[in-house]
Amino acid sequence: MKSIVYLCRNLTLGKLIRLENGKYYIQNQETADLVAKFGSPLYVYDGNKIEEQIERMRKAFSGVDIKLKYACKALTNLSIMKLMLKNGVDVDVVSIEEVKIALHVGFKPNQIQYTPSGVAFSEIEEALELGIRLNVDSLDLLEKVGQKYGNAHPIAIRLNPSIMAGGNLKISTGHADSKFGIPIEYIDEIIAIVTAYDLKVVGLHQHNGSDFKDSFVIVQAMKKSMQVAEKYFPNLEFIDMGSGFKVSYHADDHVTDIEELAEDVVKEFNAFCKRYGRDIQLWFEPGKYLVSESGTMFTTCNVTKHNPRRNFVHVDSGLNHLIRPMMYDAYQDIVNTSNTDESDTENYDIVGYICETDTFGSDRILPKVSQGDILAIKNAGAYCFSMSSNYNSRVRPAEVLVYNGKTYLIRERETMADILRNQPEIDF
Repeated sequence: MKSIVYLCRNLTLGKLIRLENGKYYIQNQETADLVAKFGSPLYVYDGNKIEEQIERMRKAFSGVDIKLKYACKALTNLSIMKLMLKNGVDVDVVSIEEVKIALHVGFKPNQIQYTPSGVAFSEIEEALELGIRLNVDSLDLLEKVGQKYGNAHPIAIRLNPSIMAGGNLKISTGHADSKFGIPIEYIDEIIAIVTAYDLKVVGLHQHNGSDFKDSFVIVQAMKKSMQVAEKYFPNLEFIDMGSGFKVSYHADDHVTDIEELAEDVVKEFNAFCKRYGRDIQLWFEPGKYLVSESGTMFTTCNVTKHNPRRNFVHVDSGLNHLIRPMMYDAYQDIVNTSNTDESDTENYDIVGYICETDTFGSDRILPKVSQGDILAIKNAGAYCFSMSSNYNSRVRPAEVLVYNGKTYLIRERETMADILRNQPEIDF
């Protein structure tokens, strides 16, 4: 089994934001002009990079009948989802709200895979009534669906393979102590319920965590689904292996070599299809892999503060706009787009304006930062805006898409009216 780890040195860092004649660009758009036009802080996405990632996955897995389902929780902006639809990518959703967003964008019900975790049964009912395929996450839900619907709706079953994978425990979802999926050890209970209600199981699903680094993880997990399929489910349409492909966050990062991963997976899957007696689809649910590298968040330096042991750059944003560094200890590469003079640098902590510690990056060596300088935080396309909030009653930034050399405002900056809109005032 080949490892899918390789050392990434500046393969993607700086590719989207390029330095040319002392100025930074995304495609043909000067980043300073984007901030001047749309304000700061600002999210900018490169739509062509998203398409490049889609095509890379399809090409890598061309040896099987591959279906990509965009895990839209990574970034649910309507225009980003329309771009996925334009490129023939289906969608994976985890809430009834995401179901409705996908339908609003134009996805057909049969293009939507709904994988809830511990939601109210009323939400399940609403999704099924909309014609959405359900991915069942628990024995309790499997029983309830059987009792109410029998085999009226085709379903998938989410298995927990008891495999530890992922760069952070908070995003490791396939281990034995995880809340996600039905433990594979309960296969007899699964089969008993399926048989009792004559349930129509058309797919088996797993998602083992984000940022796994070795093909062994996904191949071993896939083998578990294959064994279950061969023994118990002769009429499957697909096996869904979720995602978890690691992208580059800094120059010395280890990332998923999608081509080497695909070589191992395709070989195993094709051998399975021969044993199974027919070809079925292999699904993946990339979220971060498709959109992370496309995104950049631009912030402006409000204050520089020099303490005896630290130099701080305070920017006009915080964990309310990008929580990954504080929630997951995630590394986000940061550059000073206003000063490119590498001969005059300082060591900084880049911090936000929230009323608690909200550090974007510690011990970053940057060209000297001055008030008003614009900093770019890279890899801000996945789980950044989608996890933003109005903490401290701050408004959320605008979002901009650069696609085929044109710039589109795809979300307006919030205003104070948005903060107040849903709060009826009581006169005491």
